[in-house]
Amino acid sequence: MESGAVYNQTTEPEAKAPRRWPRFGFTLRRLWGWRLPIKVIQTIFSLVAVVCEEIVDDCRSCGGLYLFEFISCSAFLLSLLILCVYCTDLYKSLGEDKVQKLNFLAVPVIGASFLLASIVFSATCSGSAVESVAYVFGFFAALAFAAEFGIELFLRRKQKHLDERPGKPAGIPYLTKLQTDGAFRTRLTLKET
Repeated sequence: MESGAVYNQTTEPEAKAPRRWPRFGFTLRRLWGWRLPIKVIQTIFSLVAVVCEEIVDDCRSCGGLYLFEFISCSAFLLSLLILCVYCTDLYKSLGEDKVQKLNFLAVPVIGASFLLASIVFSATCSGSAVESVAYVFGFFAALAFAAEFGIELFLRRKQKHLDERPGKPAGIPYLTKLQTDGAFRTRLTLKET
């Protein structure tokens, strides 16, 4: 009896859950209305600017070309990254508020940098057709970034104006987000006026 033959194991080992690969869902529903076309235009204009400046084989003053190369490539990659974040499950993982804040802050910086690089490149280029096309698309891309920032700024101010209307009746319920233990929970509260 001491050999343990009488007592058998009564529990079975836990079955391991099947290993699943993470889902990389793709959706365009977060890029409603004007946002999808402008994001695609920003990416395309940045890509064309990068391709055209890569074709340039001779430069008179290469500093402007190198600056434009760095800014246009960075703008293309960042606009593509932001577009991918909006269209995949990374949007949920990072959080809606963080993604929108990042986009709101990144777009004017990218646009201003692109504008500056395009101005410098147009001033220092040797005048070839490929250089001209590159900096023109740089200006177009900067304009697309500025347009998105302008539209977003207008919509934020409009929303702020609607939220601060003096004619709002007191006691109207509205939704607020509370951050508790890293998770967002929504609750219904009454607004004091």
